[in-house]
Amino acid sequence: MTAQSGSTETDGAREARARGSDEPRDSLQALYEDPATPVASGPDRSRRQARILARALGRTEPGVILDIGCGDGSAAATAAPILRPHRLVGVDWSQDALRRANRHLTAVRGGLDDPGLPFASGSADAVLFSEVIEHLVDPDAALDELRRVLRPGGHLLLSTPNLAAWYNRALLLGGVQPVFSEVSMRGIYGRPGKQVVGHLRLYTARALRQMLPAAGFEVVRMSGAPYHDVPRPFRPLDRLACHAPSLASILLVHARRREGS
Repeated sequence: MTAQSGSTETDGAREARARGSDEPRDSLQALYEDPATPVASGPDRSRRQARILARALGRTEPGVILDIGCGDGSAAATAAPILRPHRLVGVDWSQDALRRANRHLTAVRGGLDDPGLPFASGSADAVLFSEVIEHLVDPDAALDELRRVLRPGGHLLLSTPNLAAWYNRALLLGGVQPVFSEVSMRGIYGRPGKQVVGHLRLYTARALRQMLPAAGFEVVRMSGAPYHDVPRPFRPLDRLACHAPSLASILLVHARRREGS
């Protein structure tokens, strides 16, 4: 969230519009292949998620952790020392992101839609799914695919912006579009901010607590994280809101694949 409101149009979105494409998938692909589109959520959040996962995995034999939507690999590079001796493998479908990610870790091209991820069923001990689900056209199919590649009891670490963040509740009362929401691929309209990042869906803590069990996961713990673009005077309040995840800027969810699912 920034104090500035207005709209911008990324080079990728302009290129897609110049091609005359009305297909959402084409516009999204251009957006995600645009090097100007942010592909990392910051080192603090990466360390926070890595610590949660390290505690969950404990001192087991080295396992395989898939970072789905790894972006430029910087988040995985931050998490790797905390997650040793486990092996991190990045997955993304943006060729530009993969070129950058391979500087930090082994990264392969793959997607959550058909034909699915390039991994055998039950081959992963854990999945990092950081700020991906809000970009998906079909999150149900994505969760099914994550459940497939996870072993029974395997861990899912999911993070996503919170539609019901404390400031969004106030903005809606004032008739302002919530932060993180996007009504157009061409620019930001009706709310603070200026960077189009391709958010298609937004979630609340309540929605995730209901959706994940329906997809075959058991929610172990939900916590909150601050958002780096909150204006400086409001950052103490944003950190305080993390103690009540339903009010936090970012939702962090630790879930496990249910045995037999």
